[in-house]
Amino acid sequence: MDFSGSSVVVTGGAGFIGSHVVDALVGRGARVTVIDNFSTGYRELVHEGPRVTLVEADLLDYPKVLAAMAGKEMVFHLAANADVKDGLLHPRKDVEQNILATQNVLEAMRAQGVRRIAFSSTGALYGDARVFPTPEDAPFPVQTSLYGASKVAAEGLLSAYAFGYGFSTWIFRFVSLLGPRYSHGHIVDFWRKLRKDPTVLHVLGDGHQKKSYLHVEDCVRAIMVAVDRSVAPEAAPIHIYNLGHPGTLEVNESIRVICRELGVSPELRYTGGERGWIGDAPRILLDTRKIEALGWAPTKTIEESVVETLRFIEANPFLHHPASAKKE
Repeated sequence: MDFSGSSVVVTGGAGFIGSHVVDALVGRGARVTVIDNFSTGYRELVHEGPRVTLVEADLLDYPKVLAAMAGKEMVFHLAANADVKDGLLHPRKDVEQNILATQNVLEAMRAQGVRRIAFSSTGALYGDARVFPTPEDAPFPVQTSLYGASKVAAEGLLSAYAFGYGFSTWIFRFVSLLGPRYSHGHIVDFWRKLRKDPTVLHVLGDGHQKKSYLHVEDCVRAIMVAVDRSVAPEAAPIHIYNLGHPGTLEVNESIRVICRELGVSPELRYTGGERGWIGDAPRILLDTRKIEALGWAPTKTIEESVVETLRFIEANPFLHHPASAKKE
């Protein structure tokens, strides 16, 4: 798709992935409207100007979402509650932010005549997969996390709107992403713990969880490749792609890299068991041959991504506190 001069919406555009998508679209000549409520996003990542307009709003506020969709040509729906680990502490949040918010986005699009949407889903919906690497057509298992369950529901909504209202839909199932602007996940958790006490590190699970990770810039490039090169929307209204790295990283290896970079040698204390928490898949590796067939391939190793993430966290004080501690 030629984005030059086009007008698009990015939900969650002040977040880790969303802000990179905004930059990529602006770089391709688009005019971008960012919708974000700053519950987890950061104002420092939104650079308002001639090509970027900010709408500070929750996606549950339908009138504001409806107004923001007027005159737009495509939506990149990246806003979500992505707190897998603590999802059971606030079960309503996944329903509201990942399902109801998605319904509002789709309804606002329908009302304003917007028919193209790219959606950030997750590899977590494969649960405890039985096939590795896991392909897009793998059967979904029983869901073990509210986050995964909510993304399955959201994908269902997108599929129904694609067939019912003629939407063109791109669904991207990510592994965990790393890189600049990363603000939640195991690396920032370990970093905070080690900066507080470099002598000991408490690790959830047994440290042998092995997962694929992907640099955020490689992820955004894959999204753009898919939107550009997928077959004509009228021939296939739904395009689903796994996005990940062909390699994996064990938690213990990630700890080794982090400790090396920070110059610390803590005692490691494990909680035990193959899972870090309820809903944690001990192994994630996605089959990415479908996106690779369009000419995409990752450019950075997982270890390089870990190091770059750490250096960004160290250099940017606004990320030094959990989002829950930010002032609204």
